Amino acid sequence: MRELTLPVPHASELSAAEILGIYRRHLSKGRARLASLTGAAMEVASEGSRVWDADANEYLDCGGYGVFLLGHRHPRVVKAVIEQIQRHPMATRLLLEPTAAIAAAALAAVAPPGLERVHFVNSGAEATETAIKLARAHGKHRLISAIGGYHGKTTGALAVTAKPLYQDPFRPLLPAEHVPYGDADALKQTLAGGDPACVILEPMQGEGGAVLPPPGYLTQVQQLCAEHDAMFVLDEIQTGLGRLGTWWGADAEGLRPDVMLVGKNLSGGVIPVAAAIATPQAYAPFDKDPYLHTSTFAASPVAMAAAAAAVTAIHDENLVERARTLGEELMTRLHDALTPLLGNAVADIRGRGLLIGIEMRDEGAAGELVLNLLEAGLLVNHSLNAHRVVRLTPPAVLTPSDLDWISRAFTSAATALARTTTSTKETR
Repeated sequence: MRELTLPVPHASELSAAEILGIYRRHLSKGRARLASLTGAAMEVASEGSRVWDADANEYLDCGGYGVFLLGHRHPRVVKAVIEQIQRHPMATRLLLEPTAAIAAAALAAVAPPGLERVHFVNSGAEATETAIKLARAHGKHRLISAIGGYHGKTTGALAVTAKPLYQDPFRPLLPAEHVPYGDADALKQTLAGGDPACVILEPMQGEGGAVLPPPGYLTQVQQLCAEHDAMFVLDEIQTGLGRLGTWWGADAEGLRPDVMLVGKNLSGGVIPVAAAIATPQAYAPFDKDPYLHTSTFAASPVAMAAAAAAVTAIHDENLVERARTLGEELMTRLHDALTPLLGNAVADIRGRGLLIGIEMRDEGAAGELVLNLLEAGLLVNHSLNAHRVVRLTPPAVLTPSDLDWISRAFTSAATALARTTTSTKETR
């Protein structure tokens, strides 16, 4: 394996084996090992719902961890980013920067009423950190989150991500209490047992396995937070901006949290960007001291141009409604493809809009289904906090032929899985 020296070659000049070698030497041996298990394909191009590898194989992307609601390389977003790069890609941080103002106004315009202040960051985990710091600035040092929730892996965010697998190597973390998702009584008891708190929840758990809360639960959470002087933080990083077939998961029950977290598809999948949107009351510490929580690269002109273009595209192209109708169509197709072939091996197919989970009864079967779908040219994700759940977060730009592709891929993958399951039973 050749060692690279400066000037480094273009990626197109390297083979998959050479790239894999670089991963092992300079990135992660574990990541290289996982890539080898899945065939070590190199993604090199994308557009709309499609991704291509270095061997010109075409994939339909229903994964991407929720980033690509607008599809890949949405023309409006790409145009805005290119124009901004050519004009003024990074800010001095001393002068007023107009693209940040425009992006903030666009986001506030589509946010639930009362959420007016916007703090931009570079990732969803940073948005969680922002909310935690706002809560602490208000004297609310207790952290309460839901079992199965996922809010990021930075130190503060990890404290409220109730998953020992990710927490244990980094303890001690910030103290946090975890309650069952959907259990308002458990939250009530926890809130009553101590000082004012910060409660952070998702309107629908994504990495927890596409888990929907009971009707009225989130309204109860909001009421309990008000009664106990707790800050209510709604994590919409994966669910917001149309993913669920509404602008926000909050819309289903008319919620107005103190702070709402946004990310994933905020830039249309082009530039890393996220945000915390808050009420004026919750945001007051940052109004008082704008240097209380800052980052050199947060709210860069390029990211802001992408965010403003993405929010506008979601609105103008009616992608929220498309997410709703496409989600309904996909649910029907998934039932039609999986139920006849796998029967009781599938525990549940659930979701809202374009956040859909397929829960298998066996963790191994879920992993095999993901690999079978990859073989059929369909990209999906497993769920980090629920390994039996295969998760789909497709773009809202799917065409009828894309839907047919998904049906064929699931039929093929389920057929292969059923064959493997039958063979395994026969050898026992």
